[in-house]
Amino acid sequence: MKMPTLFIGHGNPMNALANNDYTNALADEGKRLLELQPDAVLVISAHWLTSGTYVTVTPKPETIHDFSGFPEELYRVEYPAPGSPASALDTIDLVKMIDIKEDSNWGLDHGAWSVLKHMFPLANIPVYQLSIDYKKPPLYHYNLANELKALREKGIIIIGSGNIVHNLLLIDMQNNTKPFGWAIEYDNFVKGFLVSKDYDSILDYNKFGNAYLAVPTPDHYYPMIYTLGASDKDEELKFIYEEIQNASISMRSFRIG
Repeated sequence: MKMPTLFIGHGNPMNALANNDYTNALADEGKRLLELQPDAVLVISAHWLTSGTYVTVTPKPETIHDFSGFPEELYRVEYPAPGSPASALDTIDLVKMIDIKEDSNWGLDHGAWSVLKHMFPLANIPVYQLSIDYKKPPLYHYNLANELKALREKGIIIIGSGNIVHNLLLIDMQNNTKPFGWAIEYDNFVKGFLVSKDYDSILDYNKFGNAYLAVPTPDHYYPMIYTLGASDKDEELKFIYEEIQNASISMRSFRIG
């Protein structure tokens, strides 16, 4: 069975501990995904940026707490999912446009485990990660993801984890704070492009709306490009969740296939 590809807005790491509409939506989607009996999950996270592209081959990835200034409870969270070295090696063999390198040091960063914790709480689905070559432009990432598409035929769910709108300089950490108008506007622009399958506009992310505010750096935007590149335009796109949290973070999440 062909597995779907998803984009999950992960936002504030404290969502890992939350019980809210967002985490409930992830839990519901996880139950639907489990019915497909996936062999593994490949995560492309905004929090693993490299020069070159790497894939994790460790059989027991550690839970990385790659943040600071949060409550101690968050640092005690562990997500002990097994890795999938065989799937990682298949990924290396599959991609022809570049040479993907093996990595045995990286574990699961919070872009991965903070969402998987809600989707697959038993941590019984193998997980591995692919890094983002941060020096490359959007089209490069889209074309690379297009080669990853075949993994979906091998029982692997592909998840991009980031945020369409992500501005930490203007973030308001209070709950239920009012979203900035520019954040709503930019998120809606992208929503429209997703619905119409206008991926060219999505790749030209800095040419519409208040991109300098919504996407001041593309690290959290690029994972969405992987989700799109790993799909076909004739596949159905369903929105899982939409909200602007902390005034300047879009939690929009969707599934294709």
